[in-house]
Amino acid sequence: MLEDKKDRGDNKMLIEAVHIAVPTAFFEDESLNIQGTISHIRDLYEQGVKSVLVSGTTGEQHSLNLQEKMELINSLELEEDLTNNIEIIFGIASIRQKEAEALAEKIRHTKIAGVMLGYPPYIIPSQEEALAYTKRIIQHSNKPTILYNNPRRTGFDLSEKSIIQLSEIDVVIGIKDAGNKEKLERIKKRMDRNDFYFYAGGEVDIEEKVSYGYNRLSSIAGNISPIEIRNWFQKIMMKQKVSEQESEKIKIIMEQIYQGNAIVNLKKIINHNGIPMGICRSPMGNA
Repeated sequence: MLEDKKDRGDNKMLIEAVHIAVPTAFFEDESLNIQGTISHIRDLYEQGVKSVLVSGTTGEQHSLNLQEKMELINSLELEEDLTNNIEIIFGIASIRQKEAEALAEKIRHTKIAGVMLGYPPYIIPSQEEALAYTKRIIQHSNKPTILYNNPRRTGFDLSEKSIIQLSEIDVVIGIKDAGNKEKLERIKKRMDRNDFYFYAGGEVDIEEKVSYGYNRLSSIAGNISPIEIRNWFQKIMMKQKVSEQESEKIKIIMEQIYQGNAIVNLKKIINHNGIPMGICRSPMGNA
């Protein structure tokens, strides 16, 4: 059974409207480079970033095995200035529920601020199976949770009914990539809470998404221009005018990241800036 709110006094909401979905660093032999990953997070922190997503959305999560994810968590826990001063969100998803539960249990006893809970690729669970999977992982992590719906990559689409049902769990604070305008509007109409957040995955079409209800950002481009992206998103949210100069700067940033494979482009830029982000695990980056 999920714990009552009164039993979770040390848990808090995720307060930042923008988090940076950071890539994972690898050495040339494709082994995990934990210190390279942390170096990038630290660089973002020193630039003023207040929230990051690790092992989450950049397309590399499912290449990491359970042991690698555990090692990454252990190393993050040693970085007390980071865990004490920024929101670190950790991605949980696995084709095996048992492994996702083990990772969630590990996170439960850390200072990690929250989790992004994704769905297993390829196997396409039923809605009932996905609900059971979600609830079990939440039981183990007991952390503020963002659901991650990504049917284009996983083949599974969390239904409106399932999203609304899961939103009734207090620690579920939002969902990333809930769906298109019509689906989002129907969800919001039926949902019985106003503190539930809708995260856009990346900056593409963000103005349109905000216009029909997305109100937080899981940023990709923020890995190279965090302050510019955050300020731009804030202006969009507040319906403030974005100057021509700002728009041109954002256009250049977007072209750098989104022309081609975004994660490959990101790593090239971060490496060029002197942080050892390394390569992608093949087949990513083969071209």
